[in-house]
Amino acid sequence: MTEAQAAPPERPGAGLGLVRDLLRVHAARSGVRRMVVVGNAPLEPDPERVAAIDSADLVLRCNSFMLDRPGDPPTQGSAVHGVCFSRGLLATDFSWQRYRDLAYLVTEPSRIYAQANLARYVKDWPAWWPEDLGFVAVPNHAFTVPLLDALEVPWRDEVVVPTTGLMAVHIAMSCFPDAELWITGFSMIDNPHQTEWKHHAGDVSPIGGAHLIEPESRLFRRWIDEGRVRQLP
Repeated sequence: MTEAQAAPPERPGAGLGLVRDLLRVHAARSGVRRMVVVGNAPLEPDPERVAAIDSADLVLRCNSFMLDRPGDPPTQGSAVHGVCFSRGLLATDFSWQRYRDLAYLVTEPSRIYAQANLARYVKDWPAWWPEDLGFVAVPNHAFTVPLLDALEVPWRDEVVVPTTGLMAVHIAMSCFPDAELWITGFSMIDNPHQTEWKHHAGDVSPIGGAHLIEPESRLFRRWIDEGRVRQLP
């Protein structure tokens, strides 16, 4: 098996309940009826958006997320219950601010391609993470594989790595399929041909070659058209 050939999942669906229960425990209300996933794209001030975010039962943030500070124009809101992030996280002032009170989900979709030579991919967690960070690694067989299938790309023949933002939306959708799901801060929906990420935190980074932005944009559009996801301004 080459590194670009992924092994099929052994236990489809296993692990979903673990992530769902973790998010439910950290949600504002155990009965999750409305969720918001906030991406990292720059946003303009909007009081209605902030009201929708901060009143949600479950708010997920991604990687280099930002929150409104006291006195800031209402833009990002302040609610956060769960954080989806990767080893490549560019930390902000908010990344670990309340880490003992939040659900932290580490996404590692590239590990599905490491079955033939796993030792090369197993490394220590970054030393600058809090030593007592209680995180859960997102089970790829429960979330990543179904998401890759939904993207309708040849992921078993070439390396395809979903973005952390798309993973966060899919996790929310999978864990609470009956809940209302809103999203904001996802630039690939309207700009599927971009080659770099512009973050609300102010930094700019290139988009990795294994991220297929156009298929992700199409999937977002399909979810929106089907009414599974709604966009906040």
